[in-house]
Amino acid sequence: MRIVLWALGIAAAGAVAVICVIAVALAVAYPNLPDISELSDYRPKLPLRVFSSEGILIGEFGEERRNLTPISTIPKVMKDAVLAAEDTRFYDHGGVDYKGMLRAGLANMNRVKSQGASTITMQVARNVYLSSEKTLTRKIYEVLLTFKLEHLLTKDQILEIYLNQIYLGNRAYGFAAASEAYFGKPLSDITIAQAAMLAGLPKAPGANNPVNNPARARGRQLYVIDRMQEAGFITADQAAEAKKEELHLRDAADPTRLHAEYVAETVRQLMYAQYGDSTYTRGLKVYTTLVAADQAAAYRALRKGIMDYERRQIYRGPEKFVDLPNNPKELDEAVDDALADHPDNGDVMSAVVLKANTKEITAVRGNGDTLQIVGDGLKPAQSGLSDKAPPNIKIRRGAVIRVAKTPKGAWEITQLPEVEGAFVAMDPRDGAVKAMIGGFDFDKNKFNHVTQAWRQPGSSFKPFIYSAALEKGFTPGTVINDAPLFFDAGTTGGQPWEPKNYDGNFEGPMSMRRALMKSKNMISIRILQSIGTRYAQDWITNFGFEREKHPAYLPMALGAGSVTPMQMATAYSVFANGGYRVNPYLVTRVTDHKDKVLVDKQPPLLNETLRAIPQRNAYIMDSLLQSVASGGTAAKAQATLKRTDIYGKTGTTNDSLDAWFAGFQPTMTAVAWMGYDTPRKLGDRETGGGLSLPIWITYMETAIKGVPVAEVPAPSGVVNVGGEWYYDDYAPGRGVAALGVETGPTPPAEAISGAPIGAAPAPEERNRILDLFRN
Repeated sequence: MRIVLWALGIAAAGAVAVICVIAVALAVAYPNLPDISELSDYRPKLPLRVFSSEGILIGEFGEERRNLTPISTIPKVMKDAVLAAEDTRFYDHGGVDYKGMLRAGLANMNRVKSQGASTITMQVARNVYLSSEKTLTRKIYEVLLTFKLEHLLTKDQILEIYLNQIYLGNRAYGFAAASEAYFGKPLSDITIAQAAMLAGLPKAPGANNPVNNPARARGRQLYVIDRMQEAGFITADQAAEAKKEELHLRDAADPTRLHAEYVAETVRQLMYAQYGDSTYTRGLKVYTTLVAADQAAAYRALRKGIMDYERRQIYRGPEKFVDLPNNPKELDEAVDDALADHPDNGDVMSAVVLKANTKEITAVRGNGDTLQIVGDGLKPAQSGLSDKAPPNIKIRRGAVIRVAKTPKGAWEITQLPEVEGAFVAMDPRDGAVKAMIGGFDFDKNKFNHVTQAWRQPGSSFKPFIYSAALEKGFTPGTVINDAPLFFDAGTTGGQPWEPKNYDGNFEGPMSMRRALMKSKNMISIRILQSIGTRYAQDWITNFGFEREKHPAYLPMALGAGSVTPMQMATAYSVFANGGYRVNPYLVTRVTDHKDKVLVDKQPPLLNETLRAIPQRNAYIMDSLLQSVASGGTAAKAQATLKRTDIYGKTGTTNDSLDAWFAGFQPTMTAVAWMGYDTPRKLGDRETGGGLSLPIWITYMETAIKGVPVAEVPAPSGVVNVGGEWYYDDYAPGRGVAALGVETGPTPPAEAISGAPIGAAPAPEERNRILDLFRN
């Protein structure tokens, strides 16, 4: 009895001592606990998110992928999966689950699968405020913080923080972001199987995530499904169905996903200029004018146009050569290593050659697929298969090459292009940008050619010179001589100049309409010479062009100045909308993370304050540009699209350095450009009509499908005489004669000279005008 009493006394003393130690520890530690009051208004770092007009996510910028989601909007299946995996008794305990701790201790002592005892509240305390070190001091602070959280916050508040705060791999924080990152879908659409996969991530987000380790992720998913059934969250049938469900992970290289990287980056720059560093943490949501279907069509059209051009280029050889072992296991590792620095570029995929001869190439892709290239698929790389091919060009075992699928499903060898391109489309009625592709691939080249590339527009600039000429008395029926010209250095502002037509031929007198249809350089120069370079330089500013980018010399008639594709789209929109200048815009609405509207941009209504050129000028220019698209250098446009409301102009610069097509339908203006970043010849036979026009047509086939054919009524101030349109004050009967031969309706001498209408020109000025049309 005495021994028992002593034992009880010692135990009691020990207990008192422990209580005293704990009391002292609490007294010392509790005041040092961090202030957690801000958690009652939880505001984590939230990234900038950019959306299309339909609400499709196209870009995300910030250190952490996160989408703050209120507990009320998180689906029950996701909450159930998390509770089953991490803390089934969450709503029953006071922050520390003593039963769970005992169960975990017994399981660990019995050497069964190790179990943790951290509750969700304890994980919130650890993840928000504490380090991950495993020390007694940290554990004491964790327990104390847990009690403090349970006292300050409701269970739903704690769970909401956990579901939004926890790191889940792949740069995703919170389950909403993880659902987007892994499955490409909003959390509201999650299935039981997907929820279980996500709920298995917190334990080891690096090792358990389905991207890095599918097998471990699958095992963890099955465990969570079983726990959900045991907890009564799902039935046995639901569990069985969830285990059979095949999960399709989001593939970052998926060619079907919406590519709008250049748009997202442009928006990022706009937002940073407005909000500074807080852009990446305050959860801004930016909605753009972008139309997903149009953007996808533009992306496909530009890449197809560039790759079609690339097939005509000389094969430059494999990207790399590696030594391949014969052992199959070692071979797989060697292929993985070889392709690590040569990832797929959309539909232009990388592969390693296993064997090659003049009739067949066998290659293996990074996913393990083996493919054969034969027949026409070998043609783009015939020079690399020749026995006489230099070592750096020769296709042989160990060569890293590019392959692509043909329309018929076969494989062909190809190469990443060196040429670049750009495409932009906007609604000419308000300036809303509907599609923008700044280059072949954003990861390869982040330079946005739509907004940053200053290039010569070539013949696509001629309509603006013609527009200026209409105000000086020229008409579509004015006859001008297509004959050789020579200018000395004093006239050009540089070197002596003897311009040529693209085909090198001169066809003599022809109407201004026919001259634009055939893109005659001599006639454009004669028009500019007649109206005056200073006048034309002033006139083009009505379309948004910059004076200093277009020196007032005669080469301006052939597009020798500098423009961007975005400027060209803005300028052609003036013709498309009846003469109004609308500025392109990309952002329609900006909200904070609680969807409070910060910016709400309403599209401008066309009114006379936006008037850039007279309506009659735009109407007659439309008539001229319609002729180009129906029977001129862009005749393929109307023939392919099979509609009459198509307008545009091709452009090819000197030595074929740049290839353009700029055109519109009254509801859509679009511009396509191709060229090298360091300007060099595209090829002797390469033109805007052959390179850029097909891109434009391919896009328009989608963009204006189902749009009714537009019938634009003639405005006041124009008349139609003999099937041709004129300003009513320059109609036939008011022309001048040259050498006694009626040249057709030509501009009044007063208008050409720049003198006031009605004033008599000087005799030498009239002679100059007559010489212009005679020569």
